[in-house]
Amino acid sequence: MSRWTPTRPLGFGEFVALMALLISTVAFSIDAMLPALPTIGQELSPDNPARGQLVIASFVLGLGLGTLVWGPISDAFGRKSVLLVGIAIYLAGAVLAIYSWSIETLLAARLLQGFGGAAPRVVATAMVRDLYAGRSMARVTSIIMTLFVLVPALAPSVGAGIIWLSDWRLIFLAFVVFGVTAALWLMLRQPESLPPEKRRPLRPRALWASIVEIVSNPAVMVYVVALAFAFAPLFAWLSNLPMIFDDVYDRASTFPFWFAATALVAGTASIVNARLVMRLGMKKIATSAFAWQASVSLLFLGLLQLDLPAPWDFGLFFVFMCSAFFSIGLTFGNLNALALLPLGHMAGIGSSVVMSLSTVGSVMIALPISLAYDGTPLPLITGMLICASVALSLMLLARRVAQDEAA
Repeated sequence: MSRWTPTRPLGFGEFVALMALLISTVAFSIDAMLPALPTIGQELSPDNPARGQLVIASFVLGLGLGTLVWGPISDAFGRKSVLLVGIAIYLAGAVLAIYSWSIETLLAARLLQGFGGAAPRVVATAMVRDLYAGRSMARVTSIIMTLFVLVPALAPSVGAGIIWLSDWRLIFLAFVVFGVTAALWLMLRQPESLPPEKRRPLRPRALWASIVEIVSNPAVMVYVVALAFAFAPLFAWLSNLPMIFDDVYDRASTFPFWFAATALVAGTASIVNARLVMRLGMKKIATSAFAWQASVSLLFLGLLQLDLPAPWDFGLFFVFMCSAFFSIGLTFGNLNALALLPLGHMAGIGSSVVMSLSTVGSVMIALPISLAYDGTPLPLITGMLICASVALSLMLLARRVAQDEAA
């Protein structure tokens, strides 16, 4: 019995590794599919191959729906059992996708997979909040992000390698192996982090009261909005970078290499944050990161006007890209920990609401930045300057509305 219900807390390193694996589920499930999209469109929707792109959209839709569901359920029934149920749904979607012979069935499978995949994303964050708070949580989150960043760096290559060796359907088998590994590790090693006496009943009135409490808390919402402006440039980067590498710098074939290098640079930011956050605090680091983003963006806007010859123009852009991703890496863990700091008594629904609002908000902010693409990197850099400036203003506002010295 004890083998299936462990009670001994995991060591710090193993806990961080497990949480990183769980939180990486979403990134792996999206990024590994990117090389397969053209083939899926041609094979399952030959009359309209562009429908293959919906494989990503359907997963994100399921993710959005699940984000609002799993947190409150885990507040009521505990983290571990809800995580396992979510992973089971994720695995069911992956298996269904393997045997999908129409685009409609595949999209339904991805919707189901995204819905289940939201559980590791949300509930693992709540589990971290159960065990850590304030600067300690920011440190744990930073280390998790250091491991997490390897997934988007490597996942497209994994997907491309599987396609080269066999067939795109086996990418979903890789998702099954990933999910089963996470579930077994969680089940056999991680104790429940939310004891019964701290659970919140799953009642509509109680849920609504919790949501009202969250959105009416200035100390939470100022960081949620700042988080949206921190996320927005990342979404805009991901949307525009393939076109910029192709149209502006004629380096489409080497884009995965440069993207992987940038992701690794972003990972070093998490290491730096983990080392400094206990001494400097989350607010100071995040505020400094946004000030750096704004300053460097303004500098590069000026430098790009010099019309440097190749390859100096690309070198300049790559340096800016690394600088941007590094500074972004200093904000996510800190802002998430700051937003959840007053919500320790309802970390599950708190994680759900914070993630939902910040994700939806960031997409809405990133959309006009992405659509402004004009064949140059200028709109992207301008958008980052605006987002960083707004986020910096919000961090200065937080000094008045969120006066927690532990932050």
